[in-house]
Amino acid sequence: MALFGIRGFFESSPIIRGEGLYLRAPEMRDFAQWVQQRAASRAFLTPWEPDWLEDELSRAAFRRRIQRQGDEIARDETYPFFIFEPQTHVLMGGITLGQVRRGIAQAGTIGYWMAQDYANHGHMTRAVRALVDYGFAHLRLHRIEAACLPNNLASMRLLERNGFQKEGLARSYLRINGQWRDHVLYALLDGDPR
Repeated sequence: MALFGIRGFFESSPIIRGEGLYLRAPEMRDFAQWVQQRAASRAFLTPWEPDWLEDELSRAAFRRRIQRQGDEIARDETYPFFIFEPQTHVLMGGITLGQVRRGIAQAGTIGYWMAQDYANHGHMTRAVRALVDYGFAHLRLHRIEAACLPNNLASMRLLERNGFQKEGLARSYLRINGQWRDHVLYALLDGDPR
């Protein structure tokens, strides 16, 4: 049976195994854990994220998110995953390989968030490594990009630990926490050392 009529990715929902974690596509059964982690981490996440919608943590908003992601997956544009601890299956965060561009580019962009209780323990470094491997091996991408705020030193170190190279600064690149903010741009090529 297909979720919202979308066949393929959600049906086969690959589980990507990383060191001390696994990645799986979001499902409606994840709502309770997702809302708990996001609500508990709101103040921690707010400086790094777009404004939250008024109904951001509602079941309806989560359902719309899953449906939109299913549509984007069907169009080969986005591959979202939740990050789980393997023994307890606790949801620790999320990571997405999105803005997939095919043709002569063969590129995508990663974005991620980690619940406050699981931040600064190396989980996201390992999740990025697992998703990058998946992007190059299974999605056959040539280039994976990322962007972070210039004051987000933890994110910059995480990307550099995974072999990403700093490529420049994009002025007023994304609207974060209600303001257009500059971002440092990073990229990793399929042939780069990791």
